[in-house]
Amino acid sequence: MPKTPRRPSRAVPKFKKTARKKAAPKKRAALQPSRGARITAPTWDLSHLYAGPDDPALTQDLARSERDATAFEADCKGKLAGLDGADLGRAIARYEAIAEALSKVGTYAGLLHAAHVTDPEVGRFFQTTHEKINDIDSHLIFFTLEINNLPDEAIGDKLQAPELAQYAAWLRDVRVFRPHQLSEDLERILHDKSVTGRGAWNRLFDETLARLRFPFRGKMLTESDILHRLSDRDPKTRKDAALGFGSVLKANAPTFALITNTVAKDKEIEDRWRHFERPQSSRNLGNYVEDEVVDALVSAVKAAYPKLSHRYYALKAKWFGVKQLPYWDRNAPLPEARERTIPWNEAEATVLGAYRAFSPDMADVGRRFFDGRWIDAEARPGKDSGAFSHPAVPSAHPYILMNYQGKTRDVMTLAHELGHGVHQVLSGHQGYLQSDTPLTLAETASVFGEMLTFQALLAAEKDPKRRRVLLAGKVEDMLNTVVRQIAFYEFESRVHVARRDGEIAVDAISEFWLEVQRESLGPAIRLDGDYRYFWAYIPHFIHSPFYVYAYAFGDCLVNSLYAAYEEWRKSEKGAPSFQERYRAMLSAGGTLRHRELLAPFGLDASDPDFWNRGLKVVEGFIDELETIG
Repeated sequence: MPKTPRRPSRAVPKFKKTARKKAAPKKRAALQPSRGARITAPTWDLSHLYAGPDDPALTQDLARSERDATAFEADCKGKLAGLDGADLGRAIARYEAIAEALSKVGTYAGLLHAAHVTDPEVGRFFQTTHEKINDIDSHLIFFTLEINNLPDEAIGDKLQAPELAQYAAWLRDVRVFRPHQLSEDLERILHDKSVTGRGAWNRLFDETLARLRFPFRGKMLTESDILHRLSDRDPKTRKDAALGFGSVLKANAPTFALITNTVAKDKEIEDRWRHFERPQSSRNLGNYVEDEVVDALVSAVKAAYPKLSHRYYALKAKWFGVKQLPYWDRNAPLPEARERTIPWNEAEATVLGAYRAFSPDMADVGRRFFDGRWIDAEARPGKDSGAFSHPAVPSAHPYILMNYQGKTRDVMTLAHELGHGVHQVLSGHQGYLQSDTPLTLAETASVFGEMLTFQALLAAEKDPKRRRVLLAGKVEDMLNTVVRQIAFYEFESRVHVARRDGEIAVDAISEFWLEVQRESLGPAIRLDGDYRYFWAYIPHFIHSPFYVYAYAFGDCLVNSLYAAYEEWRKSEKGAPSFQERYRAMLSAGGTLRHRELLAPFGLDASDPDFWNRGLKVVEGFIDELETIG
């Protein structure tokens, strides 16, 4: 979850969703997907957190947290400057315990809502819980503000105490926001109004999208089910699904434009008060990565558009016997592809097998997600249409949500989210405040898990046609992760800059969308009709502005990391040392920055060649596709 300058806890969670796909639940009659219903996939067991919304333990935890937070404020407010290092360390430990207890409740409410977005009772529980947590959390606002008022030399002296030294990384990250911190009264106002401001608009977006139904040949489908048809083998099915999807987005575009304008203006107001010059800067600071590093990534990817996406889609158009592909064929299966439905248990075996070949220890961690029912993979109406792994709290365990429909890409999504989950388990020992990784590094284990799974599938495939299908699927996923996400980032940049001059009309937002899509995808893709409204369903633009570049950052980073692994494996050093360093990197959680984490592998994200090295992996796959023909 994105961190904020005023509250580095995650008491009311948001969820990390994969960019390529599109958390006691009550049973109710609903439309069933016309496809995918035959697939048996697991649902999660949230009783590891609470037995249900009416669980007395949940009520007790909220009441205890309120008492503890009130007492903490009375004991510590205005007194931090006079505490020695040991006492300040003990105060942080109290703060951490309260924040974790609140986050456990917030996680449960958030996961339940993600699993049943359209259920009004669940929505009411989610909002009410959110508001209660927000009220309790207001007693903690003073703490980080006072910490940031301490001079550097005072903090340095206090850090000599072991009780405080264990929180050194958290203090470092809190204090990075010092130049952008407001007065306590202003921070409290922003905090208290968040439930009726940004948080309310996020909920409106989620619930609006979840309630929409899309026409398809006389049926009304959910978002997840109609997007599934955009990768169907039948070109008429893809076209009908795209037209039905676009028509509903067009009809609802004014609502989505209002949400987009409001969220962008809300961000602009807060950025102005906090003295962030660029719309992206607050996100970069929260990711603990320099603006210049992100700018270098964006420039490298944009410069590579002709060598990557333009080149690949021209090749794909040739395979389809046309000069230009309609937008609904961008992710179409290749003409010779005959993809079967992959049962859930086979997907489980494939992913865990790939993990085990790399590291038995990591596979053992991954196994716990299946045995413990930490995964909700069933595709059903009213459920969040995306995919995420939420870390919950270190005293519990992560949870994965996805919508499994039996395709190879769904297997890769499972590999991706399991990577997140393994990462979250391994970093949990760092404690609630220091286990989270910045977004730029949060995608490392997920994308690496995908690469392990893909390479295992590719190594087992000897048939040239099937190999081409696998390679093409991987290239398309990588283009979606790198090129498409940087295009999303460019779209957001244009929207947020334009919003400073006033509200943006639906047509203007749509023109921004078409501009960046044409630049990134190239002339081999025809973007016309209602595709101009496809910006409306992307959740990242609403939940986490400028989140999206983290996917490209992570993918390029992992490509470079995997190349280093291949070199390491062939060298006399031997592979086990790499696995040990990789596990140490994941176990570090948020205690180390990207330069420190990558140094053991001989990598440096500030090096201009670093990004090109990662992009060359994608280029190499396209080279092989051209060789296969």
